[in-house]
Amino acid sequence: MSDNTKRTELYELGEFQLIDRLTQDIKIKNESTSKGVGDDAAVIDANDKQIVVTTDLLLEGIHFDLTYHPLKHLGYKAVVVNLSDVYAMNAQPKQITVSIGLSKRFSLENVEELYSGIHLACERFGVDLVGGDTSSSLTGMVISITAIGEVSKEKICYRSGAKENDLICVTGDLGSAYMGLQLLEREKRVLEGNTGMKPKFEGYDYILERFLKPEPRKPLIDMLDEVGVVPTSMIDVSDGLSSELLHICKNSKVGCRVYIDKIPLDQITHKMAAELNIDPVVAALSGGEDYELLFTAPIAIHNTIAEMKGVTIIGHIMPDNAGAMLVTPHGEEVSIKAQGWNALAKPDEE
Repeated sequence: MSDNTKRTELYELGEFQLIDRLTQDIKIKNESTSKGVGDDAAVIDANDKQIVVTTDLLLEGIHFDLTYHPLKHLGYKAVVVNLSDVYAMNAQPKQITVSIGLSKRFSLENVEELYSGIHLACERFGVDLVGGDTSSSLTGMVISITAIGEVSKEKICYRSGAKENDLICVTGDLGSAYMGLQLLEREKRVLEGNTGMKPKFEGYDYILERFLKPEPRKPLIDMLDEVGVVPTSMIDVSDGLSSELLHICKNSKVGCRVYIDKIPLDQITHKMAAELNIDPVVAALSGGEDYELLFTAPIAIHNTIAEMKGVTIIGHIMPDNAGAMLVTPHGEEVSIKAQGWNALAKPDEE
């Protein structure tokens, strides 16, 4: 008997549509669940506090390449990418759990090196490692970390609070992590089969560190608290600026205007982009893994935001029917498209 059941390939949906499909029928049963799927973290009501919970899964060969990713750096990065989601809720991380799957090629010393990076991140950001799990793996390393944080009810931020005329702001610079990855991939290809050669990394320490050992933007959360500002919406930049802008617009039911010449780019990013013939603005819009914070704030506090160290105002929120647009230096408007990395891309498109 032939099977005529319709088969839908996952790449036809993409990661975000798949998530929407899998979660569309979820019904919240507990009053303590303040926010489920759809933000940087879930939110659980704990009386005077809101508890935020987020999880990331990292797979060898998909999310990291041990050819050039030191285990200590990987352990550190695995933690901070979760902490970034907690900070994106305007919360402070308190605990993590760590679960790992390991193939037979890893030794005790390898695992201890990985955990040295995990412990370093916990120490640096005041987080407790409170549990986890270990298992064998057939094909390499798997890392799953859950981060738990807390924030008061009046300070929590979602993706859904942006209002018309709000400022659009971002921390740090964008595109540098992507350029660091491109440099590593280039040198990996050059060195394949050439054991006597050394990689050419001189002068590019900044973009390499941005990819291999990113830093979550805890300083912004501390600054916002000091000046008494609660963003109207916030998200971390893990999939590229375009995707994150569209998440805020979709969840807040608004449009936006972002000025290309306001997007913060580092000089080393420009240099590497020129060397590889890549538009640095495209790297910022679609590259991902910067782990900066993108947020909106009322225009009435423009001066307060403008004085914040490491924060750039890149645009403003518009009505929903105005669409999400990039504005060129010549005043032309171009629709923002989510073209970042797709975890479920068609095999020949990866």
